[in-house]
Amino acid sequence: MDARTAAASQVCSVARTAALLADPWTVLLVRDLGRGVTRFGELARGLGVARTVLSRRLSELVGDGVVERVDYREPGARTRAEYRLTRRGRDLGVVLAALMDFGDRHLAGDAGPPVVRVHTGCGAPVRLVSVCTAGHRLRRTDDVHLEPGPGAPVTVTVTEQEPR
Repeated sequence: MDARTAAASQVCSVARTAALLADPWTVLLVRDLGRGVTRFGELARGLGVARTVLSRRLSELVGDGVVERVDYREPGARTRAEYRLTRRGRDLGVVLAALMDFGDRHLAGDAGPPVVRVHTGCGAPVRLVSVCTAGHRLRRTDDVHLEPGPGAPVTVTVTEQEPR
């Protein structure tokens, strides 16, 4: 069993998301599609990825429901495809923003981050924050714990082992 399959089979949302985005090309594809680059040739040139790799990654993302393939045809040309993020794919934007924030804080180097996310409405930089459903904004020092959710596996606690 390969690492992606093993991670995807775990009862863990982090593992399943890591399996979905297991390959760096996949993460970069979702990034570029989110920026509005939708055509195969543009994606290949922008990423510098082999066309065979790009084709395989796009097929996987279509199969995973992250990307949809939409045919288009320019006058006098053959039908071609462009790729767009689905709702599921757009929801990955927050994951990519978290990766970007981490990279900006820990990997950007002395020159600083190469790109800054800015709120169009006011021009201020954007940062991620955690908010509980009751509306409390969490600070890094606030305690958060994990509890079993509705999808947690049912486990049996054995207090004594039966004799064989």
